[in-house]
Amino acid sequence: MPRTAAPLLASHSPNSPVPRAADSDRRRTNASVVLRSVLEHGPVARSTISRLTGLSPASVTDYCARFTELGLIRESATPQRSKGVGRPHVPVDLDASRFVVGGVHVAVPYTTVALLDLRGRVVVERRIGHDGTNPSLVLARAAEGLDALLAEAAGTTPLGVGVAAGGWVDRDSGTIVDHPLLDWRDVQVRELLGARTGLPVHVDGHARALVNGERLFGRARGSRSVLHLFVGNVVDAAFATNDEVHHGPRSQAGAIAHLPLRGGTEPCDCGRVGCLQVELSERTLCRRAREARIVDGVNPTHVVAAAERGNPVAVRLLTQRARMVGRAVGLLLDILNPETVVVTELGVIRREDCLRALREEVGDARASAVVPTSFPDSVLAVAGGSVMLDVLYRDPLSV
Repeated sequence: MPRTAAPLLASHSPNSPVPRAADSDRRRTNASVVLRSVLEHGPVARSTISRLTGLSPASVTDYCARFTELGLIRESATPQRSKGVGRPHVPVDLDASRFVVGGVHVAVPYTTVALLDLRGRVVVERRIGHDGTNPSLVLARAAEGLDALLAEAAGTTPLGVGVAAGGWVDRDSGTIVDHPLLDWRDVQVRELLGARTGLPVHVDGHARALVNGERLFGRARGSRSVLHLFVGNVVDAAFATNDEVHHGPRSQAGAIAHLPLRGGTEPCDCGRVGCLQVELSERTLCRRAREARIVDGVNPTHVVAAAERGNPVAVRLLTQRARMVGRAVGLLLDILNPETVVVTELGVIRREDCLRALREEVGDARASAVVPTSFPDSVLAVAGGSVMLDVLYRDPLSV
């Protein structure tokens, strides 16, 4: 049964003057910086928010009153004494108990569905294997999975659903334009999933989604420029500067699958050898592991498990892959020169020797800028949820 999203759209009197676009943009920006300040510093006094944001105390008080009315924040039960005279401050903090967002990540072998709170923490998640890759069936099962999770999270209200996937994803139209490994073309994800859930749906590429997750909740918070490299079955990247993720026309930015990787030996469908995605993909890792008789399936975590048991060939495969990821990072560093590089790759997430190999390949001068994902146990769930949470924190009064 379709669910009803929480009503967060502020109403206006019909007799009120129509706000100018510049005024609307300013209010949206101010609301965003106030709620982001509560996220980053809460519990926090309103006077501190005013100092941090440069907004007047009256404006901060007004926005906090709106957020409290909407249920996004609440006053702390314990007032804080000021250092001088006067009444104690009553701090405000996010109310992470009332609302959740749905997160959907569509991978090649399975879909991850999850609920996240307003701090980006995973409340509950579930993995749904693909019986086939028909998009209507995959998205229908995702909607059923979300409905089951919402039943488990009784007492919470969903604000909307974020969907993340690899391939070419057009954020503005809510469409997966091209996902070759799923054989999806022009899939209207926003329309299909919105009709099944009755909730607002927002869609983006998983590398861009995780940049937003890192900026809001992870290690990249405060970085002036962030590069994210996602290495799974799909390999892609995203880049953000000054709190803005670069999308490009029709959101095609970050398509790095066919960048040439020095030392690559894998033939690509495009006719060349050593393209970045075919060289680094989990499919290639698992095929090499099968050839070495380490595993007999297509699950890359089994290669990591073999390495944990001390299998030297598994260790070598993972560290070699990490070195090649390091070469890819070095190439992107040369082009974009970001302050922080976040890498989502299984070996780098799970093993110190893989992270060390990656950083050695990058070089001592830039190694400290490279970090693994902040969400090692829930990266796909966070990717989906971050799409919706980014929308919330950019325009909290009109989600």
